[in-house]
Amino acid sequence: MKAKILLAEDDANIRLGLVATLESDGYAVTAAGDGAQALKLFPQEKFDLVLLDVMMPKASGYDVCRELRARGVRTPVLFLTAKGEEIDKVVGLKLGADDYVTKPFGVHELLARVEALLRRSRGSGERKAPELPPTFRLGAAEIDRRKFTASIGHRTAALTARELKLAEVFAAHPGEVLTRDALLNAVWGVDYFGTTRTLDQHVAQLRKKIETDPETPSAIVTVHGVGYRCDGGAR
Repeated sequence: MKAKILLAEDDANIRLGLVATLESDGYAVTAAGDGAQALKLFPQEKFDLVLLDVMMPKASGYDVCRELRARGVRTPVLFLTAKGEEIDKVVGLKLGADDYVTKPFGVHELLARVEALLRRSRGSGERKAPELPPTFRLGAAEIDRRKFTASIGHRTAALTARELKLAEVFAAHPGEVLTRDALLNAVWGVDYFGTTRTLDQHVAQLRKKIETDPETPSAIVTVHGVGYRCDGGAR
């Protein structure tokens, strides 16, 4: 069965080119000309992937991703962005995006990222989650797996799906040094096409939610040149 992709891109020429590229690779594509139209189209079918241009009229890619995650939608989201600054990528990841491609990009890169996201999404149900209770402690925070939240005292922060998975992996391996590749494989899947910068950005965001002082983390410690060590695992 063909994977169904919802594409939102306001530039008509780029949109037509992307539709042709994706359909030639065997995908079924529904195209929207802006973010608002994408939000209207999304409930009409069961999409396997959402491909969003960041800068669109009426509703940006950020707005669409934020709204989908607020609805509890876990469908993979891939951003297309012409922006190169790291902060823009961090914003997208914080909103719950799974990956991004920076324009201009090659056709093969785009198709590889799409395929990798779809493989991870389809295989996620087959991989067993760490044997953790519904709520567990990580650092100074209590993690609620059912609510996707991290609480420190009276402060509660929402966790993205990736942040929760990272928290689970760290908590299940207290005291162990986990390489960046091992973390990418555990959280993103072995077919992940991106770089370790994505992992580092997610760790930075998770630290803000589970550390008393994120600037001097004590629960998730960086092991330079290798990866991270969890010094505050589940208990």
